[in-house]
Amino acid sequence: MQEYKLFINGEWVESSSGETFEDISPATLEVIAKLQKASEEDVERAADSAQDAFEKWSSTPAPARGKILFRAARMLEERKEELARLMTIEMGKILKESRGDVQEAIDITYYAAGEGRRLLGETTPSELPDKFCMTVRRPIGVVGLITPWNFPLAIPAWKVMPALISGNTVVFKPASDTPLLSIELVKILSEAGLPKGVLNLVTGEGGKVGSAIVHNKKIRAISFTGSVETGRWVQGEAGKGMKRVSLELGGKNPVIVMDDADIDIAIDGVIWGAFGTTGQRCTAASRVIVHEKILPGFQEKLIRRTRQLRLGSGLDDATDVGPVVNNSQLQKIAKYVEIGKEDGAKLVLGGKIVKPLPGYFFEPTIFTDVTPDMRIAREEIFGPVLSLMRAGSLEEAIYIANSVIYGLSSSIYTGNIRSAFRAIEKIEAGITYINAPPIGAEIHLPFGGVKATGNGTREAGTTAIEEFTEIKTVYFDYSGKLQKAQIDVA
Repeated sequence: MQEYKLFINGEWVESSSGETFEDISPATLEVIAKLQKASEEDVERAADSAQDAFEKWSSTPAPARGKILFRAARMLEERKEELARLMTIEMGKILKESRGDVQEAIDITYYAAGEGRRLLGETTPSELPDKFCMTVRRPIGVVGLITPWNFPLAIPAWKVMPALISGNTVVFKPASDTPLLSIELVKILSEAGLPKGVLNLVTGEGGKVGSAIVHNKKIRAISFTGSVETGRWVQGEAGKGMKRVSLELGGKNPVIVMDDADIDIAIDGVIWGAFGTTGQRCTAASRVIVHEKILPGFQEKLIRRTRQLRLGSGLDDATDVGPVVNNSQLQKIAKYVEIGKEDGAKLVLGGKIVKPLPGYFFEPTIFTDVTPDMRIAREEIFGPVLSLMRAGSLEEAIYIANSVIYGLSSSIYTGNIRSAFRAIEKIEAGITYINAPPIGAEIHLPFGGVKATGNGTREAGTTAIEEFTEIKTVYFDYSGKLQKAQIDVA
């Protein structure tokens, strides 16, 4: 079992608290690492370090910052298989999904590195002669990044790389269930040449370490991915200090299957969307709204196909579904199964903790006869639980899709282009897929949602840079005299 320290001002150091916590593999329940519990004092040291490093880092030409990120991307590529295996051991997702997680980190690192030669502003004509107008992007300062456990390398990279290329310095807290990939990411960036103090990592409890990051006065922006409840708290507390806040929160993502859809392709997508990553994605397909004309046949085929999924260690190539991340999540899923039955939904497959396996395994689960008022149709479960729902028309399906507080991802399977565009227009979501499941975002496009899913910000794509920069408008008057804008124009 390895022991890991905090990373502050370019050094691996012990926490001032003297406390540690254990990292447990969800598939075997083995303790795989011991980590430091950071204190408020440690967060203060990290923020001081980041603030001290900011002036030099932000003054470094962006293409030079990009060279460091390019080196890091190549190192991630070289270590892809090693990192993927570590991720499967630590988080539980099957190995091919872990490889995809690492690839996503590679992709966003290359993408952000390339932005070092863009960081685009605007130029526009002035309303006065001999005057030039433009906008430039400036870094915010020290930013605090708080990431979840379900994508333990991709999501940290989604935040860290755009923050760095924009010229910010960072205090970073990964999830306590999956800190090892973040530690490896920090090692890689340090080896790639990132100056000391630019990126600082503190591990430990969200209630203590996360709170200290949110409240630290030197940290001027917060980027958080996690639950709606915690996101509301983060926005409220950070708002007291007028900090920039970016939130990516929950989802209750619908898949609409119309009567003109290719049923086999739709079922492939639903199974991948609902049970990939054991349902532990904010974009997971948790509700499938099927046109009543095809519902019986669709339901029968979906159950038969899902029954064939194999549970086990993610390191086994034969495994389709790995464990959930921890016992708390396991018990939460089991509780929602009971809630579903109590509310009148029909449990047709799964619904049980898998006892013979040593880890935190839960059967792929399907409910039918689910109505929009039921809690399993409204609340985020974050596990392998799928609600099958009936709709008599596209309009009713869209109404059901929009009947929750969330609005992250969505999907429609149809052979009718009008239905597809109607769904794009009317579904309340930040992302809509046509004839594909609601998972699989690509890093060069904005990612995020509406309603309770976030606060209007987007990650990845061009919006990745927007999240971590301020816009400055510049007016350059070379007329040699005083010009009074609207007064002179009038």
